[in-house]
Amino acid sequence: MSKFKKKKKGLPAISTASLPDIVFMLLFFFMVSTTMRETDLLLQPIKFPSATEVKKLEHKSLVSTIYVGKSKDARISGDKIQVNDKIIDVKDIPSFIFSERALRKEEEVKYMTTSIKADKEANVGTILDIKEQLRDINALKVSFSTKGTDVRRNY
Repeated sequence: MSKFKKKKKGLPAISTASLPDIVFMLLFFFMVSTTMRETDLLLQPIKFPSATEVKKLEHKSLVSTIYVGKSKDARISGDKIQVNDKIIDVKDIPSFIFSERALRKEEEVKYMTTSIKADKEANVGTILDIKEQLRDINALKVSFSTKGTDVRRNY
């Protein structure tokens, strides 16, 4: 007889040494492959008008976007205006711009741009009303988004 008895164990423990590596690989994969959506579009998909002379916006963090188009709800007619994740009226645009300015540093406010992403079928009167509201609050840097904004520069 032996002095020492061998203890029989069930299954050996699972090694967790490689678990942090797997977690970081998954984290890296999702960070690279995920796109962040700024807002959920409550309007029908926008068909942008085409343009020949386009320029890319430099500081996208200083851009406030206003969407103009038809509502997804077929019962609602006419152009709708969307900012962030809500539908607003034309008279609410100044309060939207003032809230966007409040989020920025004071020295950045003069570089802020308002981007209007309007459907090519949108009523011109709606866009003119938006521009008038922007003019009244001295938000004069306005950009219109178009199709084919691939800018090629020759140096």
